[in-house]
Amino acid sequence: MSLKDNKPTILVTGANGQLGNELKSIAVAYPDYHFIFTSREELLIEDQNAVKNYFSKHKVDHCINTAAYTAVDKAESEKEKAFRVNATAAGDLAAICKVHNTQLIHISTDYVFDGTANEPYAETAPTHPINIYGASKLKGEELVLQNAPSAVIIRTSWVYSSFGNNFVKTMLRLMKEKESINVVNDQFGCPTYAADLAQTIMTIIEYLSRGRWPVAGGDGSIFNYCSSGIINWYEFASAIKEITGSKCIVNPIPTSQYPTMAKRPLYSVLDTTAIRETLQITIPEWKESLEKCLAKINASG
Repeated sequence: MSLKDNKPTILVTGANGQLGNELKSIAVAYPDYHFIFTSREELLIEDQNAVKNYFSKHKVDHCINTAAYTAVDKAESEKEKAFRVNATAAGDLAAICKVHNTQLIHISTDYVFDGTANEPYAETAPTHPINIYGASKLKGEELVLQNAPSAVIIRTSWVYSSFGNNFVKTMLRLMKEKESINVVNDQFGCPTYAADLAQTIMTIIEYLSRGRWPVAGGDGSIFNYCSSGIINWYEFASAIKEITGSKCIVNPIPTSQYPTMAKRPLYSVLDTTAIRETLQITIPEWKESLEKCLAKINASG
């Protein structure tokens, strides 16, 4: 048996997405683990038989499920597909993880809330999604915990990265193409740099591997994670302009002037007290993380 065979194995599904790519980037810093990164082409989580076969052939100690249907507006007309990926497949994956004694870490979203609160949402706050994407992710949470009570669910928000498509990269492109852009200023939340989230997930796995994690179950299995600080999309875009030195004019507009297929929560700020206290971590301030991401994008040309 090789040394690699003695290492705990971490399977990352949906590995070509923002979070999956960030986990790839930091894997080298965790030599005590063996990582397997699977794309949709390599492991389609909606294919229950394929997932069962995969787990039968590979010993998986931890599974980080980053696979998801994330086209928020398109989900309004593709409800069945959104629920198949975000709910049914997530639940089936959880059941398979339980059979194989695999610890599942599942990624969810701030969109499980309706955005009518006036203070940050704790993990125990009532959920009430206002679009199909949020409803499908909430159903996924329910099925995951139903089928694997020891699973850890992380709700995150406004995710961006140097990889993939996201708000930051869209703003960079538009600021090069246009003299002025309009950005909504009445939707408030917390950006999340996927690289920060990846590091936090690995901290969770290290805790779990050492048996230091609190007993999971019920609401205790759900944790919020996002950067520190509350901003709106206009402020986020303005910071991108400031850091990059763009000459593009950024105009604030209300949501009513930017209609979309799916309704967005006007306030989806997440309270991260639980994960900070459980892991004893300090979460970076949003602008600090944004600067790191922009520097990485700039360095990569």
